Amino acid sequence: MNAASPSHQPLAERLRPKRLSEVVGQQQLLGDGMALRIAFESGQPHSCILWGPPGTGKTTIARLMADAFDAQFITISAVLGGVKDIREAVEQAQIALGQGRRTIVFVDEVHRFNKSQQDAFLPHVESGLFTFIGATTENPSFEVNSALLSRAAVYVLQPLSQQDLEQIVASALAVHAVPAIEKIAVERLIAYADGDARRLLNTLETLAVAATQEKQAEITDVWLLKVLGERMRRYDKGGEQFYDTISALHKSVRGSDPDAALYWLVRMLDGGADPRYLARRLIRMASEDIGLADPRALRLALDAAEVYERLGTPEGELALAECVVYLAVAAKSNAVYKAFNEAKAFVKKDSTRPVPMHLRNAPTKLMKELDYGKGYRYAHDEEGGFAAGERYLPDGMASPGFYRPVERGLEIRIAEKLRQLRELDRKSGAT
Repeated sequence: MNAASPSHQPLAERLRPKRLSEVVGQQQLLGDGMALRIAFESGQPHSCILWGPPGTGKTTIARLMADAFDAQFITISAVLGGVKDIREAVEQAQIALGQGRRTIVFVDEVHRFNKSQQDAFLPHVESGLFTFIGATTENPSFEVNSALLSRAAVYVLQPLSQQDLEQIVASALAVHAVPAIEKIAVERLIAYADGDARRLLNTLETLAVAATQEKQAEITDVWLLKVLGERMRRYDKGGEQFYDTISALHKSVRGSDPDAALYWLVRMLDGGADPRYLARRLIRMASEDIGLADPRALRLALDAAEVYERLGTPEGELALAECVVYLAVAAKSNAVYKAFNEAKAFVKKDSTRPVPMHLRNAPTKLMKELDYGKGYRYAHDEEGGFAAGERYLPDGMASPGFYRPVERGLEIRIAEKLRQLRELDRKSGAT
């Protein structure tokens, strides 16, 4: 079958760079003296992982590398491919090697391959049968086997800048692939593309087809919104971007910046993140970063989650926003969080210490005869409701001091009370 004629190729394919100098963006890798440029100029291809968001040039760079080294280029999709495709790639590489030609095997979305499939590349990479290039949108530290990762350089690609995307729009206009575009419409398209050249080009192609059908001489902002509507949301609900954004929200709350916290919350809501998930994370923030410095924060987070369940979107989202602002401005303490983790670590490595006799329950006559509960002092019967000098830890165990309240919010008063109680213990002669 003949290759598709240029006029019938997708716009992204028609505008795909044919040489390194035509690549838009990624100058931190491809500029003079930069790592990938040096690799291209070295004459020696090497295995690598291209890690970056969609539409940043991973496939293009891999193809250009094959062209630069006059290598056979074999593409495997980890979504659709499997061991059979790897076996066929090995056979083709062996044939090419016999003809004195190099092979580059490009695996798109390599993180989708399981461990055994990734391991299948190792002996051929080590023998030099082919050069392996993997493309991934996920952090290779988590998604690529350590053995394969150790044999491949990792290059990090960045989302394309506004200037980069403007250059791509200009290229599409130059080849008359799209009609004229209003400046404000270009700005909206670039914001929608969110650094993704493929998304930008596919959207331009959709608009060009629609403009032809409707005899639209110019793509205006008003017409653009009418055609695309809800597609203008930009958020990726999966992958690393999702976790980076929730991390930014959490750290903004912890850093007491209500504006930043609201910004990241709205970013996630705007992109379609599940508000119930966000509500759960807010509850966690209230426990982890505010704690007893302001116990009302946890109650407010629980209330916000309940309000959202009752009202749904969009009305219930306001309760989440109210909660985010409160958490951001609340007094902060991770004292309980740290104390809990220290207690867990202590118990995990410590022996199973017996419960002291005076703290044991004595519901039967036999247990009372065995001195269960003997000598226990009922705190409510003591002065001030505190049994000064009473010990509640296992016998022989020194006080570990897990909980150390901070001098913020309600914990200031908690710290004062604990100091008073410890002083009463000291005066009672307790050790």
